[in-house]
Amino acid sequence: MTRRGTDPNRNTLWARAFVDELAEAGVDAVCISPGSRSTPLTVAFDRHDDVHVFSQLDERASAYFALGRARRTGNVTPLVCTSGTAAANFHPAVIEASQSRVPLLLLTADRPPELRDSGANQTIDQEKLYGDAVRWYRDVAEPEPDDRKLRSLRTTAARALAKARGTPAGPVHLNFPFRKPLEPTPVEGDVPADLPGPATEGRDGPFVNVESGRPELDDDALRKLASELAEPRGLLVVGPTDAPGVDPEAVAAFAHASGFPVLADPLSGVRYGGLTRTTPVIGGYDAYLGERVRDAWPDPDVVVRVGASPTSKPLRKYLSNTRATQYVVDPAAGWREAEFAATDLVVADPSRLLGRLSRLLSGTGSRDWRERWIAADAAHEAVLDEEGEFCEGRLLRDVVDLAPDPSTLFVSNSMPVRDLDRFGAPTTTSLTALGNRGASGIDGIVSTALGAGSATTDDLTLVTGDLAYYHDMNGLLALGRCDVDATIVLINNDGGGIFHMLPIERFDPPFTSQFVTPHGLDFAPTEDLYDLSFARVEGGDREAFRERYADATDREGSHVIEVRTDAESSHRVREDLREGTVERVLDETA
Repeated sequence: MTRRGTDPNRNTLWARAFVDELAEAGVDAVCISPGSRSTPLTVAFDRHDDVHVFSQLDERASAYFALGRARRTGNVTPLVCTSGTAAANFHPAVIEASQSRVPLLLLTADRPPELRDSGANQTIDQEKLYGDAVRWYRDVAEPEPDDRKLRSLRTTAARALAKARGTPAGPVHLNFPFRKPLEPTPVEGDVPADLPGPATEGRDGPFVNVESGRPELDDDALRKLASELAEPRGLLVVGPTDAPGVDPEAVAAFAHASGFPVLADPLSGVRYGGLTRTTPVIGGYDAYLGERVRDAWPDPDVVVRVGASPTSKPLRKYLSNTRATQYVVDPAAGWREAEFAATDLVVADPSRLLGRLSRLLSGTGSRDWRERWIAADAAHEAVLDEEGEFCEGRLLRDVVDLAPDPSTLFVSNSMPVRDLDRFGAPTTTSLTALGNRGASGIDGIVSTALGAGSATTDDLTLVTGDLAYYHDMNGLLALGRCDVDATIVLINNDGGGIFHMLPIERFDPPFTSQFVTPHGLDFAPTEDLYDLSFARVEGGDREAFRERYADATDREGSHVIEVRTDAESSHRVREDLREGTVERVLDETA
């Protein structure tokens, strides 16, 4: 990389100092979209030996790719783009990152300040472009070879990363105005040779070390909470968790000490893996919780909730209709419980809290209560095994059953994540299940999955619907450009299948034309366009799908398995399976 005395101009010095600082603070990768105004940053990143550059042509796909890497690792992958609408294309991913607490660092290049509001080409108002969706914003000073200003720049890099990684984690936006020359062209006298070393070369390590603590209860408050949890019928509900997730060992310790069953969302990080060998992890609740079961069972006495609001609507409604004392644990003092049924907010790090509580609890939980939940899950599994009629959810069940160990599984909104919740039973397979549930959009799904895959050596499977696949086909370019392999299960029901779950289904028109919106697209040409293999199977032929999926995950390269399904038929089968599960659960547990 360039060092003091060899920076040809102030832009090169400025960008090089900033990128050096990010690398010293642990940034090891960046996503860059091509553009002129961002040239100083692009050159600085490209020349840095310790930062891997992912070249992304589409800014929206780039932002979601960086989001996926951060969701998988908990670390920041910065984004670089030029001025104008390029920066606006980051916005959807910024919203998702904010809502789901994923660290993101946006580095947007801008025209000089005097050109703002002047009609100058490719110039828009980029100040606070993302509004309240970012944790922190700075309009970075114009490059200048000045000791104090360079120290300010390095400090800004440290502060930006601290804000992005903080509690709650989220996106940070730094806007960089640059004047020409943008390239590393020598400019006589632009960089004095006598600038102080720390300003130009930095320090040994980060310019500013940032140490972050974890919020926790004091001893008195902890003992009080432990005494309040000494109830016979308790539940630990783990919703989708923020990276790096809740510690499975802390969950296991709490479950054993309290006797509480663990209701684990598929995106919780604790439904799959070694925890299930020793701990009663419940995953089938979406199939049987509802008014009939609620009326037949006693209410829980107490509920501890960590993570975001559960994916399952039946679970959310069940919790909202109990008379239990409900503790929402959130380290950022956020409120992620839209039914407003919780009675207490506990501001503490979930893993640390569960671990500390496990040392104070004495297993007062009712064995009968715990066994009731285990029996209900077993009844759900039995119904799925006995009733063979096909629905899309069985594809998610097959993926969980056949995924290599270890695997990263990314699931799309809207139906795949719901089907994973209902059909993806707990398993000992080391399966990291991820999804974009912050804003729950279908945009950027492919890119987020490939970003997650780029950050691990695990096998990567993406399960997506046809609309989400269509919406982010540009993202498939990352397979080759960013050297990512993936097995993509494309559930093609020719439109918006989730709308069959809504009352609007009874009103046609406009149901088919304006909600289902069948498109009739043939996705097979993506095989040649993005250099992947493409296979098609019919939804009802599960054996063919299982064979194709097992073969795809066993071969190198990227593979798309399109499964043609009927959304309405799948929805009817889901309804029938749910009814059968409820009956079986009532027979065996009431």
